[in-house]
Amino acid sequence: MKKAISVLLLAGCFIVGKAQVNIIPKPAELTTQQGTFLINAKTKIVAKDAAVQHSANFLNEFLQDIYGFKLAISKVASPNAIDLSVGGNSSSTAGAYQFQSTKNGVKINGANPEGVFYGVQTLIQLLPTEKAASLSIPLVQVKDEPRFGYRGMHLDVGRHFFPVSYIKKYIDYIALHKMNYFHWHLTEDQGWRIEIKKYPKLTSVGAYRNGTIIGRFPGTGNDNQKYGGFYTQEEIKEVVRYAATRYVTIIPEIEMPGHASAAIAAYPELSTFPEESTTFPPKTVWAGPTTGKQVQQTWGVFTDVFSPSEKTFKFLEDVIDEVVALFPAPYIHIGGDESPKDNWKRSEFCQQLIKEKGLKDEHELQSYFIQRMEKYINSKGKKIIGWDEILEGGLAPNATVMSWRGEKGGIEAAKQKHNVIMTPTTYVYFDYAQTKKEDSVTIGGFIPLRKVYDYEPIPAELNADEHKYVLGAQANLWTEYVKNGRKVEYMVFPRMTALSEVLWSRKEDKNWEDFQPRLKTQLKRFDLWNINYSKADWNTEAEAAKTTN
Repeated sequence: MKKAISVLLLAGCFIVGKAQVNIIPKPAELTTQQGTFLINAKTKIVAKDAAVQHSANFLNEFLQDIYGFKLAISKVASPNAIDLSVGGNSSSTAGAYQFQSTKNGVKINGANPEGVFYGVQTLIQLLPTEKAASLSIPLVQVKDEPRFGYRGMHLDVGRHFFPVSYIKKYIDYIALHKMNYFHWHLTEDQGWRIEIKKYPKLTSVGAYRNGTIIGRFPGTGNDNQKYGGFYTQEEIKEVVRYAATRYVTIIPEIEMPGHASAAIAAYPELSTFPEESTTFPPKTVWAGPTTGKQVQQTWGVFTDVFSPSEKTFKFLEDVIDEVVALFPAPYIHIGGDESPKDNWKRSEFCQQLIKEKGLKDEHELQSYFIQRMEKYINSKGKKIIGWDEILEGGLAPNATVMSWRGEKGGIEAAKQKHNVIMTPTTYVYFDYAQTKKEDSVTIGGFIPLRKVYDYEPIPAELNADEHKYVLGAQANLWTEYVKNGRKVEYMVFPRMTALSEVLWSRKEDKNWEDFQPRLKTQLKRFDLWNINYSKADWNTEAEAAKTTN
């Protein structure tokens, strides 16, 4: 009979013989036994059901990429195997799983196929942090499920463009952290990044700018280099398929009515004032033509937004038609943030429209704009998500609010019985600095690792009945000062790791002292995976945050 042993919990590390069990996010239940299971070239992956094939393939790809070998996949049970199965799980929560490793093999059972996949991520975190031909893992039993259904990461590809190969890598990072949504910010003032076949100028013109400011806004000059890129529809289909094999849902964002400079440069008739040239922020250096409509070369918020005209609505409906055909997600993100009303205020057309529709002001005109687009998107079987500005002037009936200007918008929306995704600048804007001694340019702000870990997505102002409207949270990475994948990783890690525990683990299980030693092991994995993470001292930066805030 196997001899069960008591678990020694030492600052978060489960010590089992010489092995340490350091799993992030922290599982709901974990017990250990003495001994190990050895994975080698003779070990098989048992995948009897087609529903677990994605998980089997992911594990094999990971083993090949990191350790240099693959395992045979079989439909027949055998010893010395990693057995993947669905059903028979005591939890009905999507993503729930049970994991057991014995001296004879590993069994992973999921409440659904997604749960099996998350069990595989737990297995990956039990593997050695050094390359080896055979891999010893400790004997453990895990019973686990996510706290929130929405666990997301965002990436802005408008300010700086990232190729398909890196988007896939970013999706892998999401999956390895048991997160399940990728918010793909595809349109911006500085570049339109998605092919729309009915409007080819969106990419031939809107996807490229004539230069980019140097340094932090307003900049010290301009690089005078044409910059841009876009994803073809075939590339987007490829990325969506790739994400689906990792149980990551992609939410595309098509900004409206603001952040539309690139679209307007391609089709000036979408502007409230088509004949006016693009205006540039003071003290910025501009490259190329300074007349006509231009894709923006600097950062900020611009007054040339979409006109609320029939021509604009027809354009956006046509765009949505092509977008919904590419993305199976239930949501389309329509932006709605940072849309100045200057041009609408001085437009005779807009002022007449306000009167005709019985609206009070330009805020209600934006609400009319958003609600009209929501009806069209709903007619396509999709729901909208918008930044919390969509609350201004009246919230669209079926909208989900993404609360970014602190938590106030999320609280207000939840009290109106609308679903909410929390993403406040104060906790999860990963373009903000994570150390007081950054060695490269960032947008500013300061969010150290400890602050991310301490975040609680359900605001105290909500009563128990209102908690259900908080679907979860996500972190945002805006890329004004993030030009390449290595900088993406530096800004994201290890803060994404902290956020993964915030969104997956039970609130009562979170403990900073317990988290730190587990994170040290995770950083060794990052070294093995060649991830460029921040090496800032967590506790020093946490103390600095206290004095800052």
